[in-house]
Amino acid sequence: MLERPRLAHDEDELIVQVQALLADPAHQGNPLREPLAHLLGCNQVHQAQLRRLIRISDGYQYISRRQQESLEHQYDRQLHRLEKLARISDRYQNSLRELSETLKQASLHDPLTGLGNRRFLMERLTQETERANRKESPYTLGILDVDRFKAINDRFGHEAGDTALCAIAQAIAGALREYDVCGRWGGEEFLILMPETPLDFARQIAQRVSQSIKAIHLEFLDIGISASVGLSVYRLGERFSDTLNRADAALLQAKTHGRDRIEG
Repeated sequence: MLERPRLAHDEDELIVQVQALLADPAHQGNPLREPLAHLLGCNQVHQAQLRRLIRISDGYQYISRRQQESLEHQYDRQLHRLEKLARISDRYQNSLRELSETLKQASLHDPLTGLGNRRFLMERLTQETERANRKESPYTLGILDVDRFKAINDRFGHEAGDTALCAIAQAIAGALREYDVCGRWGGEEFLILMPETPLDFARQIAQRVSQSIKAIHLEFLDIGISASVGLSVYRLGERFSDTLNRADAALLQAKTHGRDRIEG
């Protein structure tokens, strides 16, 4: 009686046992030998195919991981570029806003005196006229002209004239109330806008401005500085240009009557 073979503990050991049984001459006539040999051959083919599939799978996973890492790297790089572009864009937008604000301020201010220019004053006149009609509270305008300013330019030069204009601008601004508006109207003329101010009180303010200008002392000037002022009260419903024309007429009257005067 043949000894019963020991059962294998794993697949490799089982294959070795099957191969040994097939090679044993004692089993040459066994009817199960040929099917077993065929089964072993099929198993070896399947094992080879499985190993090939595993290699292919491992290779695919390796390539997939590399591609994933590459894609992640590319994504990170692209994200970094976009973040950098966003920062640059933000700085550019901020610079544009700052430049726009600077240009706007420059377009509304007189470069010599730093006061509002004619454009600025026209905008404020439009706003104040709308407010005056809405609240039924008129404002008073004053046009101030520096007396004999041409003589200062002719005698001491235009640089001296510019220095005098800057000092006059500071004197006007310093004598006004916080909510009053003043600006350079053109040349040696300045415009003063006094919201919700009746004519009699506007005269007091104009007198204070006039005294402030007279108090100016410049070392290179051996003559005093004075100014003439024409006042006009806004009439509800009219165009502010009408108010300006009356103030201009009052200024001409002050000049005609000897300068250093307040008319209106």
